Amino acid sequence: MSRLATSNLQPRFERAIGPTRRGWRGGLLVIAMIAIVGALLDPRVGVRYEQVAQRNIDVVFALDTSRSMLAEDLRPNRLARAKQYIDDVVDQAVGDRFGIVVFGGVPTLKVPLTRDTHAIKIALEEVRPRSGRRGGSLIGDAIRLSEEALAAGEAGHKAIILLSDGEDMGSYPAEAAAAAAEAGISIWTIGLGDAAEGGRIPVEVDGQRIFLTHEGQEVWSRMDASILTAIAEAADGRFIPAGVANLDLADIYNQIIAPAAGRRVESARLERGVPRYRWFVGIALACLASEGVLGLRRRRTSRHAKPGAAVQNAMARGAAA
Repeated sequence: MSRLATSNLQPRFERAIGPTRRGWRGGLLVIAMIAIVGALLDPRVGVRYEQVAQRNIDVVFALDTSRSMLAEDLRPNRLARAKQYIDDVVDQAVGDRFGIVVFGGVPTLKVPLTRDTHAIKIALEEVRPRSGRRGGSLIGDAIRLSEEALAAGEAGHKAIILLSDGEDMGSYPAEAAAAAAEAGISIWTIGLGDAAEGGRIPVEVDGQRIFLTHEGQEVWSRMDASILTAIAEAADGRFIPAGVANLDLADIYNQIIAPAAGRRVESARLERGVPRYRWFVGIALACLASEGVLGLRRRRTSRHAKPGAAVQNAMARGAAA
């Protein structure tokens, strides 16, 4: 304002803009931002009941976490996509219990059988490559541990969903799958990665991103469909070659895996909170619209208009004279 007007005109500009309107506009913006944050928190008020179909199936996800799962032939990489597939299934399944076994070397039971989807999601976020104490993949040992986890559960329909690129270090996975089938467990294998060309494995050395090498040559990891097919056939399941495509595992689970692995209960009453984020979105939109309409300048009053009218009358009289 100092650059645009002389000192004697600055008070007139300040009165024309008006600090009150500036305060109102700032207040409306603050309220809008608070309302947007409230909407993002997804508040829920009240309860509604839904009748939904419910299954009684115990499922263990056997997730490969070896370094080969970092190959980026499947974007962003094989491990990240596998975790997303599991998350999609858990989101849509109703009434089923899930567990997670990770195997990047010696397999580990990450999540015992549970219906707590929040605990499963937190565990998935914590999964990192090479969770085990040895390198490579021991698919057979992962199947055996998954069978033990399912045996600890209630009697019912049981299945293992194995997500891997199929690289195994002599753990006899087909024999483990046959033993699981004798215990009434079906195994469904999801093949991740390019079976033809494969992908390089990125590693970080001294803060720099390079690709894994062996004897001076870059290592290319390819999906081994033969091992995954043998596992599925030995345990009355099916091999699903996801490859590098965007697989809808949740739909496959609902349409194929769940009907084959268990029975469907006719109905169950599910209690859900009613989302109320729309209230906060409405408040934010109203505040933003009001802030946009509310100008900074005051309206001209009749007192300010009189001098201009007097000047026009004087000019008119002068012209007539």
